Amino acid sequence: MPNSIVVSRKCPHVCDFCYKEAFFEGGKSFYTQTVDAALAEIERLPGRHLYFLDDHLFGNARFATALFDGMRGMGRLWQAAGTVQAVLRPGLLEKAVESGLRSLFVGFETVNAGNLTEQRKWQNIDRDYGAVIRRLHDNGVMVNGSFVFGMDEDDPSVFDRTVEWAVGQGIETATFHILTPYPGTRLYDRMAKAERLLHSDWDRYDTRTVVFKPARMSGRELEDGYWRAYRDFYKWGSILRGAGTKPTLRGKARHAAYAGGWKKFEPAWDLVIRAKKAGRALPLLETILTGFGTRPAR
Repeated sequence: MPNSIVVSRKCPHVCDFCYKEAFFEGGKSFYTQTVDAALAEIERLPGRHLYFLDDHLFGNARFATALFDGMRGMGRLWQAAGTVQAVLRPGLLEKAVESGLRSLFVGFETVNAGNLTEQRKWQNIDRDYGAVIRRLHDNGVMVNGSFVFGMDEDDPSVFDRTVEWAVGQGIETATFHILTPYPGTRLYDRMAKAERLLHSDWDRYDTRTVVFKPARMSGRELEDGYWRAYRDFYKWGSILRGAGTKPTLRGKARHAAYAGGWKKFEPAWDLVIRAKKAGRALPLLETILTGFGTRPAR
C-alpha cells in the first residue's frame, strides 16, 4: 500500500493467542515514536491517503491524542487498526475522525464471551460490540472486523452465526482467521500440555491450516467453515444486505463499492500491485473514503 507508515510497535494488551510477547521477548513489546517524529514522517509522504500499519494505533491514548491533534488541518484520509475499548473511549475517536480517520480494523475476534475469557482478551469483555459499530458508523468510519475461528467454545455453527451477525451489523469488510497456537504464547503452552498440537513443523503450512485439535469440531470442519465464512460474507447478497443497513442512498452505494472492491476484484488488485501501479488506484480509494467521512445528519 502506498503511504504505509508505522508510528508504534505492537500493543499494550497481552492476549493468550497473540505472538507479540514471544516476538519481542527480552525487549519492549509496546512503544511509540515521539509525536514530532511521527508528524514529520507524515508531512514527508505525498498525496492525501495514509495507511497506518500499527497493530493498535490508539494503544497509548496520550500519544494518539497528540498525534491526532497534530494531524488536524493536514487534509489526510487514513486507515488504521484499533480495539473496541479504544473506540468506546470518550473523545478519542472524535479526534481521530477530525484528523482524517475513515476506516478502522477492529479486533472483535469472537462473539462468544467464554472465548474472550479463555484467551484473556480482557479489553473486549463486557463491551457492547453493537455500540462500537454504531459509534464508528455515526462518525463516518467504516469497519473492518477481525474474527478468529477455532477457540474452545466454537462449534460448527460459529461460522454462519458470525457471518450473519457481521452482515446484520452493516460491517463493511471482515477478515477471518483460523486460531494458530504460535510458539511462545500461553495458547501454545496450553495446547502442548494437553497434547492437542498436531505438529510443530512451522515451514509446512500457513495460518489458514489447522495445526491443533479443536475442542468442538473436527479440523476439516474448521478449515471448511473458515473458507465458507469468507465466501458467504462477500457474496453479493450479503454485501447488498449490509449496504441496506445504511440510512442513506449514498451510504448504501459506498458500502457496496468498498466491500465489493475489497474482495470481488482481488485478481485485478493482484495484477495492479504486481505491476507496482497501486498508486494509480488511490484517487478512487480517496473518493470512497471521503464519502464515508461525511457524518450522517442527526
